[in-house]
Amino acid sequence: MSATLPDYYFRVRENGAAVFRLDTENRNRRIEMDQIAIINTNRGDYKAHGDRALSDADRAAIETWLTDRMEILRIRALDDIHRAIDHLNLTTQWAQSRASDADLETVTDPLLLAMHDLRTVLVRKKGERLPKD
Repeated sequence: MSATLPDYYFRVRENGAAVFRLDTENRNRRIEMDQIAIINTNRGDYKAHGDRALSDADRAAIETWLTDRMEILRIRALDDIHRAIDHLNLTTQWAQSRASDADLETVTDPLLLAMHDLRTVLVRKKGERLPKD
């Protein structure tokens, strides 16, 4: 562990994080974690925990973390889509070269429905992006 700790700790959780202010300047020289806020990455907002009042430094640290986290999540989501494209290609190769009739019977309908749903959304979104005459 490094000699100096940050002022804040962000415990990532589904859809956000819990924010803690760290305190090492106490008589026991222990790390104390005082929860000060909850962040919701779905809504892109945060609120003080309990009856806490957030300082300007607290707000600045939370807003910086939230901005950085939203960018990380955006990059991860895009990477997941690229992986899905690779996986679709691998699935095609599997269906063509290695899948048994029983394997194909198991996956064909759910896969076709998922692909149809995806195609419908992609075509609609593509149409929305086309320039209007």
